[in-house]
Amino acid sequence: MTRGAISRLDADGKKVDIFVLGEKGRAQLRRSHGPRFVGSATDRQMPYTFELATALAQDVIGGEYDAVHFLYNKFKSAIVYIPSVKSVTPLLDPAHPFLFNYEVEPENDPETLQNFYEYTMASKLYQVLMDNATSEQSSRMSAMENASKNAGEMLNKLNLQYNRARQARITTELIEIISGASALKG
Repeated sequence: MTRGAISRLDADGKKVDIFVLGEKGRAQLRRSHGPRFVGSATDRQMPYTFELATALAQDVIGGEYDAVHFLYNKFKSAIVYIPSVKSVTPLLDPAHPFLFNYEVEPENDPETLQNFYEYTMASKLYQVLMDNATSEQSSRMSAMENASKNAGEMLNKLNLQYNRARQARITTELIEIISGASALKG
């Protein structure tokens, strides 16, 4: 999904910079898109906090971008998550459609608009982090449930195999005892 989004933005003539959360994503994308990396956050701090989202948003806001796109796994149910994209555009224009529901005072104050943009970026990033963490935990829970089920099935198979081997040994001993007793009688 990430590579497809980068290709689409490249085709539109947009400059693409990449900021990655997580070691696996960083390792994979650095090989194919190394020069585009502007940063990564690999030290995970669980559970995610709004402070972390704010700090990451500050790193992202530092650049001059037309839009910031968050690519993440959106939680749908315990067994389903949907790869999604959430975009945030700068809110520096008082006529931006997102701001129609809000009154900005003092009117058209650039500092207020910048603060609102920073808060919106941090809020959306926090939502993305929470959705992604929920999807990850759900995936881990499902994997552990499958592992427990498989271990139980394996335990049952081994128990059955052990019981068959034990029964065969007992049967062999009984045959030897009966054969020895009939040899003594006979």
